[in-house]
Amino acid sequence: MDEIDKKILNMLQNEFPLVPCPFQVVADKLGIREEDVLDRVKKLKDDGVIRRIGAVFDPRMLGYVSTLCAARVPAEKMELFTATVNASPYVTHNYRRNHDYNVWFTIIAPSEAAMQDFIAQVKNRTGIEDILNMRAVRTFKVDARFDI
Repeated sequence: MDEIDKKILNMLQNEFPLVPCPFQVVADKLGIREEDVLDRVKKLKDDGVIRRIGAVFDPRMLGYVSTLCAARVPAEKMELFTATVNASPYVTHNYRRNHDYNVWFTIIAPSEAAMQDFIAQVKNRTGIEDILNMRAVRTFKVDARFDI
């Protein structure tokens, strides 16, 4: 990752242009071609630096439900478990932790039933039954930006 990649990451987090051609605006600010920005973003996605680019909405205001889950996943099932969780459009974040519950992920689903069904599918497909569903009791706004 070079200085241009770092500048792109900071711009995508902090000042993503809400215009028809946002990557052209990023390119213009950096003095490079739009194609170069798109190639770099693709490489950063392929390398796992960027998981997704998209807006953040309050799920409750849209009628959705959300939760934080923590799972106890043995090493031999880690690849299957993370692939299963990451394949879902309901999952917004997925992290490995140094803890007995070593995989934590967030779910945003269109309904309580859809969320429960997804958790049941994960258990069924992976054989991992020990998944905590920790619904928020109180909401705090956390601004997760990473200065690169």
